[in-house]
Amino acid sequence: MNSKNNRKWVWTSSVLLVGLIAYVSVFPPVSKSETASTKAVAKVNGVEISSAKLYDALVASGGAQTLDSMITEELISQESKKAGVQITDADITAEIQTIKDSYGTEDEFTQALTNYGMTIEDLKKNMQSQVMLKKILEPQVTITDDEIKKYYDENLESLKVPAQVKASHISVATEAEAEAIIAKLKGGGDFAAIAKESSTDAATKDKGGDLGYISAGQGDPVFEAAAFALETGGVSSAVQTASGYDVIKVTEHKAASTPTLADKTESIKKSLVDQKISTLSQTWLEQKKTEAKIENNLSSLKKTT
Repeated sequence: MNSKNNRKWVWTSSVLLVGLIAYVSVFPPVSKSETASTKAVAKVNGVEISSAKLYDALVASGGAQTLDSMITEELISQESKKAGVQITDADITAEIQTIKDSYGTEDEFTQALTNYGMTIEDLKKNMQSQVMLKKILEPQVTITDDEIKKYYDENLESLKVPAQVKASHISVATEAEAEAIIAKLKGGGDFAAIAKESSTDAATKDKGGDLGYISAGQGDPVFEAAAFALETGGVSSAVQTASGYDVIKVTEHKAASTPTLADKTESIKKSLVDQKISTLSQTWLEQKKTEAKIENNLSSLKKTT
């Protein structure tokens, strides 16, 4: 299972994605007798919108799915108690780190959270059930040495680490601005301080322009060509990129490398465990729902409100 499939387990687990926003819990169920006296949640030109009307709209737009998620989470919580499973902050942190590692950069991870309308705190909260489920099912999963070797052989190309450079940059709008910055640097100016003062890249300027390690083929090809051509400690001339002009500094080169099977055994094993748990979780949840006494009153509530 490659990193994209890792993300699929992380983001589309039946536990994590469903019900990130608990619509049903926002307002309690409202009966006909309560509707008339229910407090208005808004008024439009004096016309009230009641909490009952809002509740009905929320239920219609996603209530059934959210309630099913809440039922699933309660089942997992009950089963974790039966199994004596407990989770710690360290467990949550480790799981979130796994998610981060499946993305190329911290910025990509942050953008993924934004795309899902989540904050890191939202993610931590919603990881609880997923981590419980993994702890319940992990003892049922066995990974053999042959499976690890097979994965390594089949995915060796994607496991290889390309050549990288550790780079910083100062981004400006014009060539004249870039040339002025180069003159300051030649005069003894501090690269990080100038980046904080002058760079237009809001994502890196407060970090002194630090981009971390970059690999060829991940960004602007002109920028990458200039960065990889620099020696360690070298500073570029003005480089015209898609966003303007950059001045680039490289502080380290890393040669391409191929990890050994021993290097990757633990990470491969973890990936395979996650893959098997992802598959197993579906049938496990279906079985637990079949065995449990579940009373779902949402449909009847919708008929009587």
